[in-house]
Amino acid sequence: MDVSRRTFVGALGATNIALSAAAQNARTPAECKTVRIGIAGCGFGASFQWHLHPQCKVEAVCDIRPDRLQKLSEVYKCGNQYSSFSQMLKKASLDAVAVFTPAPLHVAMATQAMKAGKHVISAVPAGWSVEDLERLLETVKMTGMKYMMAETSYYRPEIITCRAMAGRKEFGTIFYSEAEYHHEGLAALMYDERGLPTWRYGLPPMYYPTHCTGMIVPVTGERLTEVQAIGWGDGHEILQSNLYGNPFWNSTAFFKTSGGHSSRVSVFWHVATKEVERGAFYGDRTSYIMARPEGSPNTIVRIGKEGETKLDDNGYPEGRVESQPFQQPDHWDTLPASLRVKSGHGGSHTFLVHEFISAIIENRHPAVNVWEAIAYTLPGLIAHQSALKGGELLKIKDYGRAS
Repeated sequence: MDVSRRTFVGALGATNIALSAAAQNARTPAECKTVRIGIAGCGFGASFQWHLHPQCKVEAVCDIRPDRLQKLSEVYKCGNQYSSFSQMLKKASLDAVAVFTPAPLHVAMATQAMKAGKHVISAVPAGWSVEDLERLLETVKMTGMKYMMAETSYYRPEIITCRAMAGRKEFGTIFYSEAEYHHEGLAALMYDERGLPTWRYGLPPMYYPTHCTGMIVPVTGERLTEVQAIGWGDGHEILQSNLYGNPFWNSTAFFKTSGGHSSRVSVFWHVATKEVERGAFYGDRTSYIMARPEGSPNTIVRIGKEGETKLDDNGYPEGRVESQPFQQPDHWDTLPASLRVKSGHGGSHTFLVHEFISAIIENRHPAVNVWEAIAYTLPGLIAHQSALKGGELLKIKDYGRAS
């Protein structure tokens, strides 16, 4: 993994691009009627629909592997190919870049791009350490460029629905929320095609929390402020030899929110269940429970009239509730017609594309801006520390919100 990391870092280039380049290269919002974007990193980077957005043009593609570079070029019908990220950043016509490279490189590449006058959308997680996240925040403040983390959970149809319900106060008070990202089989991604370890080798589960926190934080509207976490591992060779010093396949974290409420997050790499990314929000008026891998559907539960009860099988009074499967809309009506196509991670990719492009054109912070990205990423990093300390209660710093 160290060799692979050095290779990628080397591809960034040794040259430090001067901060003044941001002022020289960045177009004003009025000039950005069409956003010209460069895509760095195939794989996940090739699964988005940038070329379908009516106000976006893929101007350049970049990857250090020729086969992947060619794939990017074909997907986006773009002949401007670069094997060097630094060289691509010198392309004056670029307004923005999409960073879909290995996670340990996200902050280095995002900060370099913003200093070069490019807006940035980055794959998750936002950073790999507290220092990473603080550097990212300072760069956004210093350059004035737009930054967005491409957290897919924020735009899953169920979470769009729940955010709207919370905005209408349908839940009443959400006193408990939970989210799960369970993905058996990821160990296969811990090696490349040569059999060498990748950055995923022994990856701590809570280093990758955003598919869960990216549901909880935006729906509840609260920050995660304290955590106790427990990890589990079986002493496998991978858990004894990784560079993270991580002994866990799976971790479960119990959070206290800024509103004094509770939230549970579980991220499992080794578990006997189908792959799932799901959440549930329990309120004192309404609850929304996302579909479970065993087959239960999306469900909404509402309390009946106040004080209305019936007797249960044991003769005890039971409050009346109405529980029914929820026919989840896709919310495509909020997208340009050209983006109303199936996409990855529950249909979220086209929404991420539209939000990033719209934020640049409208000269505003994206929904999942740097402050939100930190609020989704940091709790996992602190949760891992708690798990390493046997479940010690730890505080989580709040870095604020976009102004």
